[in-house]
Amino acid sequence: MHATAKGHIIQLDGIRFIAVALVLIDHFFSAVNIIPFGKLGVTIFFVLSGFLISRILLKSKEHYVTEPDGFKKYIRKFLIRRTIRIFPIYYLLLAILFILNVPPVREKFAWLALYGTNLYIGIYQTWLGSCDHLWSLAVEEQVYLFFPFLIFFVSKKNLIPWLAVMGVVGVLLRFYFYFSGKDWSVSYVTMPACLDSFALGGLMAWLQLYKKDIFLKLFDKTWPVLLGLLGWILMQYWNKSFGEIHNIVDVVFDRLVSSIFSFFLIGRAVTGYGGAMKYFLENPISVYLGKISYGIYLYHNFIYNHYHSGPNHPTVRLIHKIYQHFPSLEGNLTFEACLFSLLTVIVATISWYCFEKPINSLKDRYA
Repeated sequence: MHATAKGHIIQLDGIRFIAVALVLIDHFFSAVNIIPFGKLGVTIFFVLSGFLISRILLKSKEHYVTEPDGFKKYIRKFLIRRTIRIFPIYYLLLAILFILNVPPVREKFAWLALYGTNLYIGIYQTWLGSCDHLWSLAVEEQVYLFFPFLIFFVSKKNLIPWLAVMGVVGVLLRFYFYFSGKDWSVSYVTMPACLDSFALGGLMAWLQLYKKDIFLKLFDKTWPVLLGLLGWILMQYWNKSFGEIHNIVDVVFDRLVSSIFSFFLIGRAVTGYGGAMKYFLENPISVYLGKISYGIYLYHNFIYNHYHSGPNHPTVRLIHKIYQHFPSLEGNLTFEACLFSLLTVIVATISWYCFEKPINSLKDRYA
């Protein structure tokens, strides 16, 4: 395992880059794309979040469980560190969008500010324009509301059955929503219907900390990753065999199969890939883009959205100016996607160095 002195696993930054790149490919090629790369990217983030948060909480529990007021110290540390990392950039963005009156921020501000985007989508079975992607951040915040309690108050031995129940609940809920005729978005964005992803991440953390021999047997080879990828590809062929887009494979099984693939993809990165994959995950570009992936994900839909960026949007106006000077580029989706991605990385970089990084340094006080 290639990790820093503070225990930061280097290759996981490369995994973050893969996840956010899949989302960008899906969204910036949405005019022609028929493969759900974005769904896979979000699932990778969910499994990775489940792993990292469980690992942090389990280690913190070991430190505080025997101390007086141990739970108070444990939960305070977790909440402060999560708040420092997640909230500042999120609320800064909301404030900017509110001032600029970007739809539908002013109309739905309470839902956005309270991390209820996914609740709004699930209740009203409608999306929120350029704010659509914020549903996944809402899911993660809602998981953080109960996960620290689960980790602290459930014994190490009994945690695995609880994680298993979480996984089963996630799958069964998607079955229920599908057969009850709910819109596919309900299964996709409802927090309990995402729990199989977080449960697999939690299982990975438990194995790494308490069953290292089993962890190494599971993840010290690359062939399970390739097998998981093959399963995901075959699932896409099965999915396309249905007449309707949002069928039982898409609504119920996609997240489960994607989570299993993500489980092995991430676990192998923890033990450490070799060869070309090691170079890809550990090269400075991948590591950097993975480090700023939160900002990339947060900003990209406002840089450009195929369905909601109108003719007066700054990026659309920029494209038209470029086409005036280079008419041969007009309609070139690859050029447009690269331009949108570059602009997103520039904005995320400015955000990282001017805002996120200085604030994140405060987390060291609570390490």
